[in-house]
Amino acid sequence: MTLIPSWVMTYDSLTSTVLQYLERKDAAVVEAIPTFISLAEFEVSQEIKTLGQLQVVEANMTATNAILQKPARWRKTVSMSVTVAGKKQPVYLRKYEYLKNYWPDASLTDVPLYYADTDWEHWYIAPTPTLAYAFEVLYYERISPLSSANQTNWLTQNAPNAMLFGTLLQAMPFLKNDQRTIFQQKYTEALQALKAEDVARVGDRQAIAVDS
Repeated sequence: MTLIPSWVMTYDSLTSTVLQYLERKDAAVVEAIPTFISLAEFEVSQEIKTLGQLQVVEANMTATNAILQKPARWRKTVSMSVTVAGKKQPVYLRKYEYLKNYWPDASLTDVPLYYADTDWEHWYIAPTPTLAYAFEVLYYERISPLSSANQTNWLTQNAPNAMLFGTLLQAMPFLKNDQRTIFQQKYTEALQALKAEDVARVGDRQAIAVDS
């Protein structure tokens, strides 16, 4: 049986609620609401890392190519592994310079042991893969952004208060308003609650790892 929550914040309801709080309906403010929402999403993503942002991607490397494409909205890699002869083995994070010193000739190939960030969109791996090995990456992503076409995401479903007060905070400089202190307190409380939940989950995960 699937439980359907009685109320879930949507992009439209967030927009409407923000305008009610601001007590403004003039065109300039209405047109700026999507920007406030986007800025709030970025700020929340920068301040917290929750299970809602964790994703797993599986793909195949390209033989003789030391560059891997990162997933869309990637923010931080948690772990990487490669499957060789049916067995999964870890690929370890190292600095880019370490990889270049360890495997200076990228034309030579073997099973990848290390990876590094080369830029926001790519990883570099060494050794250069001999085959198109299957690999798996656990990473934090920027949550799918809200829009009129994407009415809900993890934040609206699990942290609507953070989204509301975060959006209101972003509106304050635009409106040159003095209510920032009030909204900052509510926003900070919402983030602290999210962080507390995540700390508890990390503790549970570590306990399971020790018992396993």
